[in-house]
Amino acid sequence: VINRIYSEVNNEYTANQTFYINEKEKMINGEYYNPVEDEQLTMDRIRVKDLCFKYNALPSSMEKERLDLIKQIFGKTGEKITVESSFYCDYGYNIEVGENFYMNHNCVILDCAKVKFGDFVFIGPNCSFYTPIHPMDAKTRNSYIEKAMPITVGNNVWFGGSVTVLPGVTIGDNAVIGAGSVVVKDI
Repeated sequence: VINRIYSEVNNEYTANQTFYINEKEKMINGEYYNPVEDEQLTMDRIRVKDLCFKYNALPSSMEKERLDLIKQIFGKTGEKITVESSFYCDYGYNIEVGENFYMNHNCVILDCAKVKFGDFVFIGPNCSFYTPIHPMDAKTRNSYIEKAMPITVGNNVWFGGSVTVLPGVTIGDNAVIGAGSVVVKDI
């Protein structure tokens, strides 16, 4: 760790900041990073996309194989979880789910930052959880940099169908998120 960082946004070095050795460390620490031109992050995405492809191709009747595979995809899981096909994510290792977790069909988790779900979380179909934040300035955005903010969901939470949760949101215990909601603030 070096105590200076090259600012890709300002094209200059800034004192008194931490320099991360690689793009993955920057991503995990909420700093701007480049996911496109980094070999390690590219390989991580390819690995999990292949696992998601295998998972989505398994018949529902192959419960044990599906559970084993989703536990390879997610960073941390409870013992009793169900994720219906189709499911997609960016890295997988940043996803943590508690006990009695259920995710319905066609859900997406862009997990560039941690996405944590508590116990007894039920997610309706077509839900999306997005942690990446892209720069608003076109020139900066076109350099492929982004950063990410975590999403945290408490216990006993129900998401209706087609809910979208945006970066940096925390949803507390016992919440019900109505179908079609776009969650941009803490609940």
